[in-house]
Amino acid sequence: MRALVGLGLVLALGACDTSAPVKPAGEKAPEAKLGSVVLDAPIRALGTEPFWHVDIEATGLVLTRIDQQPLTAPNKGFEIKGNVAHWASALPDQTPFKVTLTGADCSDGMSDRIYPLSAMLEVGTETLTGCAASVEALGRASEAGRVE
Repeated sequence: MRALVGLGLVLALGACDTSAPVKPAGEKAPEAKLGSVVLDAPIRALGTEPFWHVDIEATGLVLTRIDQQPLTAPNKGFEIKGNVAHWASALPDQTPFKVTLTGADCSDGMSDRIYPLSAMLEVGTETLTGCAASVEALGRASEAGRVE
């Protein structure tokens, strides 16, 4: 009987080990992705009516619009929840600046392109909607079809 109690204690204590497995030296963490888009790589979100785009880069979030000076907010990193990623930041004057990307096919309404992500940009009280893809995929894309 004592042997069974002792064995039970050993098994119970072994089950309490909450240490994380050790990663081999030099092993990279998996890439953070939303659909097929790597979130650590440069991404461009864009929209029409009004025309705008925001470049998401390691150095910052840059909003560009026609006939306006670019607005830049620091890139404080992103957060992923399910099929949604968002970057929350602020402009130098503390105006909130938030980019939200959703892993869903998107049409910009003007071209014949299908983008892998839908996008929403909130700057202060203004909300702009559009589509997004990696800058690399946009560079390879034709005027029609999927942006991959």
